[in-house]
Amino acid sequence: MFLRKRVLVTGGAGFVGSHLCERLLDMGCDVICVDNFLTGNKDNIAHMIGRPFFEVLRHDVTFPLYVEVDQIYNLACPASPVHYQADPVQTTKTSVHGAINMLGLAKRTRARILQASTSEVYGDPQIHPQPEEYRGAVNPIGIRACYDEGKRCAETLFFDYHRMHQLDIRVVRIFNTYGPRMHPHDGRVVSNFIIQALTGQKLTLYGDGSQTRSFCFVDDLVEGLLRLMNTEGDIYRPVNIGNPGEFSIRQLAEMVIEMTGSTAGMEFRPLPADDPLQRCPDITRARELLGWQPTIPLKQGLARTIEYFRSVVRSGQISAAIAETNRQAPVTAAAAPTSARSSAA
Repeated sequence: MFLRKRVLVTGGAGFVGSHLCERLLDMGCDVICVDNFLTGNKDNIAHMIGRPFFEVLRHDVTFPLYVEVDQIYNLACPASPVHYQADPVQTTKTSVHGAINMLGLAKRTRARILQASTSEVYGDPQIHPQPEEYRGAVNPIGIRACYDEGKRCAETLFFDYHRMHQLDIRVVRIFNTYGPRMHPHDGRVVSNFIIQALTGQKLTLYGDGSQTRSFCFVDDLVEGLLRLMNTEGDIYRPVNIGNPGEFSIRQLAEMVIEMTGSTAGMEFRPLPADDPLQRCPDITRARELLGWQPTIPLKQGLARTIEYFRSVVRSGQISAAIAETNRQAPVTAAAAPTSARSSAA
């Protein structure tokens, strides 16, 4: 029992964070889930409460945290445009101050620490697919910059702490992730399309729907995070984790319509500012260093995600009125769902 790893997950009640906590518990770890519940959801972790090695702390990572741990997964930051643009200053503080506080904790405890970064650091890319060496094309004064530049700064801090203090760090750049427990009105394309389809709304596409994304099921992502954290050796480089299979937004919409049996159709609106036209990971490094690649095809993952949202709709948590609110919001496909100050994700 004295070999049981003590693992801290910030943003642990969010979409990705809750799945990660569950896997860690199943692996025999002692898990501390930290969340301020701004965008996190207690329903995501309710089934774990009561397990003897699971602990929940309501805490905002912009303030220091004093616990004893062996590993830290720093997933805390709002991950969808609807949430991170609601308070952009706080979003930047969560990425930057949160990274400083978690790095300080890792320095004190000599814990290995993983930063959940994002494909957003590549901006609207001029290289396709995006390798980790690509430095990106980010608009530093745009409406998405609070998230994009906050994550870029967090990466800088991680590598400076590694160089100055020999911290054992891992940095993952997460591409579009989807699956059960996504926030039902976070403005991300998969959840929006499914909710609109299930509640009889037209699916809202921006532009002509030709912009492309790659969609990674959450179970594949969590496997990648675990492998990155637990692989020994010199892995002090960013690693892309995502599915290189590329689909247009229109293809995704047609797939959701077919799988849900929706008859409402689609409507088209102007593209939001700075929304990338292409986003696809080069996962060569993940394959070589971690032996990782995604295994769950889009249709299979969508089926499980649709089943989850059907249960949410049936429970009355989602109504046509909420779906209409989602429809009015600027949907984007770009944000990686690292769990916020919650999701990440």
